[in-house]
Amino acid sequence: MTGKNKHKTGCIQIYTGNGKGKTTAALGLAVRAAGHGMKTCIIQFMKGKNNKYGEHQSLSKLDEIDFFLIGTNDCIRKEDVGQKHIKAANKGLKLTRYVMKNKKYDVLILDEIIVAVWFGIVDKNAVLDIINSKPDAMELVLTGRYAAAELLNKADLVTEMNIIKHPYEHGLKARIGIEY
Repeated sequence: MTGKNKHKTGCIQIYTGNGKGKTTAALGLAVRAAGHGMKTCIIQFMKGKNNKYGEHQSLSKLDEIDFFLIGTNDCIRKEDVGQKHIKAANKGLKLTRYVMKNKKYDVLILDEIIVAVWFGIVDKNAVLDIINSKPDAMELVLTGRYAAAELLNKADLVTEMNIIKHPYEHGLKARIGIEY
């Protein structure tokens, strides 16, 4: 750990559900940690390198936050999963294990890893292994829809985002700076 994290025990947090805000909540935690000099690593499992997400542009300005996009550049449905998606996810899992071993970071965010499990891109047992081998002082955050019960049971904090109302239901498409 960087030495900035004064906590001896890091928790496991999960942000899940069909509502908007899972990644945003995790990124908010990263910004808060950066404000206290803590280092955060964000590994995004379902977002490709060529996509122009606003969070990448703003977070790249913070020295305390590193992020890695390991997804493919296509937006996929569960039935579209192929070997290139699994191969990219395996690179992300390898990077995750490296980050956990080198103990450079206080916070590790695995964005969209939960939905990657549901898609069959990431093996649930691999995620359970990551959870079980988390360094004691590291805060581990997992995001994504459709969290498996086994993952939820391992978490210290679970927040479920639920849709009550969304402008997409009335034809408003994703907007730059708001949804991405």
